[in-house]
Amino acid sequence: MIRHARAPGMLTNDQVWGALDRLAARAGLSPSGLARRAGLDPTTFNKSKRITPDGRARWPSTESIAKALTATGSSLDLFVELIGDGATQGEASVPLIGFGLAANGGYFDELGFPSGKGWNEVVLPWAEDGRVYALEISGDSMHPAYRDGDIIVVSPGTAIRRGDRVVVKTRTGEVMVKQFKRRTARTIELQPLNPVRAERTLAAAEVAWIARIIWASQ
Repeated sequence: MIRHARAPGMLTNDQVWGALDRLAARAGLSPSGLARRAGLDPTTFNKSKRITPDGRARWPSTESIAKALTATGSSLDLFVELIGDGATQGEASVPLIGFGLAANGGYFDELGFPSGKGWNEVVLPWAEDGRVYALEISGDSMHPAYRDGDIIVVSPGTAIRRGDRVVVKTRTGEVMVKQFKRRTARTIELQPLNPVRAERTLAAAEVAWIARIIWASQ
């Protein structure tokens, strides 16, 4: 028997945008990643596009929704279900910025937690206690570990163990993703994700913060 989704009686702007967020999360994408996959401008589904300059709610176009469904291989029935789901158990909305922005000042406090303005949000298909944030990978510099559009979730408060993948920010502003090898009183030893690249040793005083990657959208 085919089960048909039941549409909500009255749609709200937040419900439709929330359904797009959940559609992206099901595909392991951020809203901008979903837009790119659908062949749209990467900012089409961003939070900043959901309100007009004069403060009115802006709705996504039917064309953009159709392209997002095609790009994820999803049906209209599924999208209607996502509209009706609301914020379901097992989902979490966390702060998100592009990996390239992480090197800029003003996005993190001294412990590596999100700070300041300019963050978007992404809905993830799981719930996580504590203060975590997401970075969206752009380009292929981290291939094969991570690809363009992948989302990695970072937990500054989680203990780091040998072999963990981590995000490291130096005091000069460099941000990198590595595999944690060892920490001594004076140095931090890191292994590359790509085995053809060399290991790297940083003086402990060079490192502003180091945080563990706890999830990736692969």
